[in-house]
Amino acid sequence: MIIDKNKVVTLNYKLQHDNENGELVEETFGGQPLVFLYGVGQMIPEFENQLAGKKAGDNLAFGIKSADAYGEHNPDAIVAIPKAALGIENQEEADEVLQVGRVLPLKDQQGRQFTGVVTAVDPENVTLDLNHPMAGIDLFFTVSVEEVRAATAGEVEHGHVHGAGGHHH
Repeated sequence: MIIDKNKVVTLNYKLQHDNENGELVEETFGGQPLVFLYGVGQMIPEFENQLAGKKAGDNLAFGIKSADAYGEHNPDAIVAIPKAALGIENQEEADEVLQVGRVLPLKDQQGRQFTGVVTAVDPENVTLDLNHPMAGIDLFFTVSVEEVRAATAGEVEHGHVHGAGGHHH
């Protein structure tokens, strides 16, 4: 069975910065493989494009430019916000939570969750980098397709994989 829309794909991968000699970001070989529903927007579009038409047993390696992955680093996404807007109540809490390099979970006004990395702290404000941590970085994947199967009607309806490697209801 080949990889196309509404197929459940199980694969192992190695992700590196820039190319096959780049810094290792993460790897599933020897651990839990990645299991996802193909064609529903869960993965980077170019990652899915590279997998289209492949089948179990196929191995491939490919790069994805940062613009086609998590985007370029946007200097406008570095913002200073008042500590009070983060719900920081006192200096003790600020000292504990607001440390340069710490990733903070945040919510926008519509309730969507995202993260920001603390880049600076002053008495009134905290500066956060709201770019994705992989923004501006070219990616290189080495992939081994382990299994391809048709998604169940429930998986298609819910937009994600159920059971082993997927979501449990």
